[in-house]
Amino acid sequence: MAVMETVILGVFTGGLLLLVGGVLLQIFLSKRESRWPGLVLPLLTFLCSLLGPLNVADTGSVSQNVLLVAVTLLAGNIPTLVLLAIYWAAREKHRVRDQMEKMGKQDISEL
Repeated sequence: MAVMETVILGVFTGGLLLLVGGVLLQIFLSKRESRWPGLVLPLLTFLCSLLGPLNVADTGSVSQNVLLVAVTLLAGNIPTLVLLAIYWAAREKHRVRDQMEKMGKQDISEL
């Protein structure tokens, strides 16, 4: 029994570390000067979510199959949406800075 608990704890800890590491990596990549590195992880999770419907079993009904594929795609893209939310939140600082620079240039040109 103790071996099973140790395995479960190890898997849980490993999954948690992977999740936290992925979020920290997304924050780091999103804060880069170029916007493209921050879009790598959401693109990867989106591409992986496209593999999900390949594992959907045929239920015999076309409407059930379509619904099942749609739900699979929606559920598979939850990590993509989370990573994009992190990206947009981290890029906000860059947007504000760019707007301030633009306003400063407009003020100088008005003089």
